[in-house]
Amino acid sequence: MNISVLELAEMVTARLLPGDNDTMITGFASLREARRGDLSFFSDHRYRGWLAETKASAVLIPEGWTTLPPHVSGLIVKDPSVAFEKIVDAFGFHATPATVGIHPSAVVAEGIITDQTGVSIGANAVVEEGTQLGNHVSIGAGSYVGRNVTIGDNTQLFPNATIQEGCTLGARVILHSGVVIGADGFGYEFINGEHRKVRQSGIVQIDDDVEIGANTTIDRARFGRTWIGKGTKIDNLVQIAHNVVIGKHCIIVSGTGIAGSAQIGDYVVIAAQAGIAGHVNVGSMVTIGGRAGVTKDLPPGRESYMGFPATTAGEERRRVAASRRLPDLLDRVRELERANRNLEIKAIV
Repeated sequence: MNISVLELAEMVTARLLPGDNDTMITGFASLREARRGDLSFFSDHRYRGWLAETKASAVLIPEGWTTLPPHVSGLIVKDPSVAFEKIVDAFGFHATPATVGIHPSAVVAEGIITDQTGVSIGANAVVEEGTQLGNHVSIGAGSYVGRNVTIGDNTQLFPNATIQEGCTLGARVILHSGVVIGADGFGYEFINGEHRKVRQSGIVQIDDDVEIGANTTIDRARFGRTWIGKGTKIDNLVQIAHNVVIGKHCIIVSGTGIAGSAQIGDYVVIAAQAGIAGHVNVGSMVTIGGRAGVTKDLPPGRESYMGFPATTAGEERRRVAASRRLPDLLDRVRELERANRNLEIKAIV
């Protein structure tokens, strides 16, 4: 990357503040990490302190913002984050596209694909019989696709992803490395002093445009299906148990665990390390805070929940504030008890 501020402005339709518009930009970084020659962006007024101290040579800024360090060239755009993403996409790292075809070390059952589908299957991957692959599917090195799996067009499996028998993936699904789709659900019955496995005979269905992060696991249903709705994005290291249903366009962040048969509505956001108990219903549009524990149904609506057991964010803040006052309250109680004992002693004397 070696481009002038003026050329960047033309690229993202930006209006330039007065300054040295011939400055050359050679990289991009956040406000805090940027160095001379870097481009950055500013879109949240909470970070104006970082903007004042940035060493970046140019910054994308929103309409109405004019205060910049003297060494910074300002590019005014409607949405700095979107404009920055456009520049990063043009000049940043892009993974090498998969080569169409089957690597010689891959093991692929007969009759699954033809040369016209644009399918890529990497080294040491295994694709079992009965599998149906859409056009331009990419299966990374070391991945495993079990019998009778269906994978839609333009879906990508990064290296070492696993799809077990009978599961279904829609179009444009992304599975990052280490993902396991369709492992047995965690089901046991305690009989005669032993934990005996309950057969898990269902499948996992993943709809179009879902992305699933590295080392996330989605268990097959005991019967029927575990179902991930269209457009949902799931972070790394998430556990989704058997017969869970997750709606459309949800966001589920790293470390979250969702127990069996929970039902999650559409457009739900679940922050890091949250836990959802089994058979709980979470309504659409709900936001669940980090490390919250949901133990009962939550109604639909634009409400945020925090804490354990999860309650509305306002109630949880009051609960936390009250708990912080407990040491002072205990000290006051002890003082009152001592004062009361002194009065009793004086009364006896």
